[in-house]
Amino acid sequence: MILVVDSGSTKTDWISVNQNGDELFSTQTLGLNPQVLSSAILKERIINNFDLYQNRNKVTHLYFYGAGCGVESPQLRIRKVFKEIFTKSEITIKEDTYAAVYAASKPGEKCIVCILGTGSNCTYFDGKEIEQRVDSLGYVLMDEASGNYYGKQLIRSYYFNSMPKDLAVKFANEYNLKADQIKENIYRRENPNAYLASFSRFLIEHKSNLEFQKIIKIGLKRFINHQILQFKNADQVPIHFIGSISFYLKDEIKKALSKKKLTMGRIVQRPIDELVKYHKRLIGNNS
Repeated sequence: MILVVDSGSTKTDWISVNQNGDELFSTQTLGLNPQVLSSAILKERIINNFDLYQNRNKVTHLYFYGAGCGVESPQLRIRKVFKEIFTKSEITIKEDTYAAVYAASKPGEKCIVCILGTGSNCTYFDGKEIEQRVDSLGYVLMDEASGNYYGKQLIRSYYFNSMPKDLAVKFANEYNLKADQIKENIYRRENPNAYLASFSRFLIEHKSNLEFQKIIKIGLKRFINHQILQFKNADQVPIHFIGSISFYLKDEIKKALSKKKLTMGRIVQRPIDELVKYHKRLIGNNS
């Protein structure tokens, strides 16, 4: 049994296939970002899933693509957790950038692939290898145009009284915006980036508002300038996007790219499906 896994900070998609590429089951757990979660929490989120626990001894290969796995220490942490659970499995761990590239690009295609989900990043793919110009410093210092970035801007807009009054009332009715609650979730609990990203739904639902349009445009402009334009040939290749934020803001992204004379590529909301197709091709080539 082979497990193909795509993990962000908010959720993790798992799909199991056999040696013939036939799908056996699919399931979902909470996010498994080893940069922000302890080994105990990572393990708990996996073994509490019925399908994964029941089939843990049947897994022979585990391919994990995850946020927070681009740095050695977090990657070693989650590898140890996997070895404790899937004791008979070979384990391959790569950062989520690889999943984005495999899901969005055509074989051998030169392109730029961007992730706009709970967090954000950007990669150039030359058809064989990936290249990143900016090392991610996480949700505090980077992650422009991501879910947690927009969630942060909404909270600031509310507290600085720049949010339109009618939307501020709706916002307060839908979320617990007490200062103590916000600080507790950001500074004391696990997954503060996913907590911030949970507010972005409100932005998307009311994105026609002029104040919210401004917030969206500023975030996209910063992402394009700081990430995409790091690559000198950005105007010569398609730019693909992965993740829920990019899916729901695809029109805004297209407009922002056109202002810089950049070409919009594919939008993939859920990369796991394309990622499984990639691994099925590998199985077919090796059979």
